[in-house]
Amino acid sequence: MDLLTNIWTYVTSRPTDAGWLGWLIPVVIQALALIVSLLLAQAFLMYFDRKVWAAVQMRKGPNVVGPFGLLQSFADLFKFVFKEIIVPSGVNKALFLIAPLITFVLALAAWAVIPVGPGMVGSNINVGILYLFAISSLGVYGIIIGGWASNSKYPFLGSLRSAAQMVSYEVSIGFVIITVLLVVGSLNLTDIVDSQMRGGGGFWNWNFIPLFPMFVVFFISALAETNRPPFDLPEAESELVAGYQVEYSSTLFLMYMIGELANIVLMCAMLTILFFGGWHSPIPWAPLEAVPVLWFCLKVVFFFFMFAMVKAIVPRYRYDQLMRIGWKIFLPLSIVWVIVVSGVLIAAPELANYFQSWRS
Repeated sequence: MDLLTNIWTYVTSRPTDAGWLGWLIPVVIQALALIVSLLLAQAFLMYFDRKVWAAVQMRKGPNVVGPFGLLQSFADLFKFVFKEIIVPSGVNKALFLIAPLITFVLALAAWAVIPVGPGMVGSNINVGILYLFAISSLGVYGIIIGGWASNSKYPFLGSLRSAAQMVSYEVSIGFVIITVLLVVGSLNLTDIVDSQMRGGGGFWNWNFIPLFPMFVVFFISALAETNRPPFDLPEAESELVAGYQVEYSSTLFLMYMIGELANIVLMCAMLTILFFGGWHSPIPWAPLEAVPVLWFCLKVVFFFFMFAMVKAIVPRYRYDQLMRIGWKIFLPLSIVWVIVVSGVLIAAPELANYFQSWRS
């Protein structure tokens, strides 16, 4: 792990005496390393996702392509890439082609501020949370544009459903993050992770203990935000065929799917960073802390497993139930919790000092 950290430090260095090219090359290498690692991780996470569903339903799942079916995701990738791109007549071709690209690019761009280890972050900006808010808000446009440009009522209705769902649950997620920011006192994601090492570290100092209700709200809202079951109403096959991407095929459809999966993994990473100590070990022991990236990956995989289990065992909600949960339960609850946390921190300055003692 020290070797990985040293390589990352070298790649992210910014030489000042080599001109613009000496600055650009490390940036490009860093971006490519991040994108390639994320795409490879998605391939195996999708395989893992399908294996979990199969185990719950007492099936085998992917088991033919490659040893134990490990190459199934790559076979699916080549299938999509080499299929013909069919553009229906009557669509707005420019917007039809741009929409999945918007979703794909924004989903990957959000990872630029995600710290996976100490010093291992693409851009350690002080407003990382605001950056993620901006990227997630722009992501709605890829879905709306794709549904409208398809020139069909089914994808258009699916895009409206998806946009309404994403906007509704972004509000709750925003208030949940505000409670974390009140406790931590920083918008920087690395600072949020480091703040959970107060008192020597350990899982008893992680944010999920004092903010457990907000952790539950964030987890369920993340399912709705990423259109995962039981909240995959935009993909309601019985009435809307397949949602906003029904007219897409081949590489364009693949871009939507990669963007959606990247957002799911992003939500798992956010749960890890905001509530579960990021790359820190649950037990503050030096040998365990020596593998920070491994801890981060294990936590992300654990939450991805939880996402897969929810899909496998929870029946789909009706759309009115979905919106009622977002606006009538999660929004009031998150607002009340923001008020409670603010009041506690104001009424008990020593508690606020304890939570933010990591700064000293």
